[in-house]
Amino acid sequence: MNEIILAYIGVGLMLGLSGIGSAYGVTIGGNATIGALKKNEDAFGNYMVLCALPGTQGLYGFLGYFMLKGVLVAEITWLQAAAVFGAGLGLGLVCLFSAIRQGQVCANGIAGIGSGYDVFGKTLILAVFPELYAIVGVAATFLISQSL
Repeated sequence: MNEIILAYIGVGLMLGLSGIGSAYGVTIGGNATIGALKKNEDAFGNYMVLCALPGTQGLYGFLGYFMLKGVLVAEITWLQAAAVFGAGLGLGLVCLFSAIRQGQVCANGIAGIGSGYDVFGKTLILAVFPELYAIVGVAATFLISQSL
């Protein structure tokens, strides 16, 4: 295996894992929305916002690619390739789990709203906590990209 292949495997993991996490997260929210609509269809706008929130982690994986693409050249060194692989794996895993857990938080809020409770704002606040770790992953990826 040469250096560029290792780097592209890292990029692939970053994009793939973050996208999978977002797909799972928004599906968890979507499933909760379907159930909540049966009880309270007037709150669809709130459900939609909460359901879409875990989709941001997939975008963070995409953003990570743009941070690292400048080093994806044929002359990449093993050290640079290892850094890209590590950044990609790290960001991908953090976004994977962050999106799934955020989807679960949002699903609980959606269920609460569907049951008639006014918990939209509080759910948004609580859903930010898993998101923060994905943002930390993006920040780490940025720092790694700047050291290359």
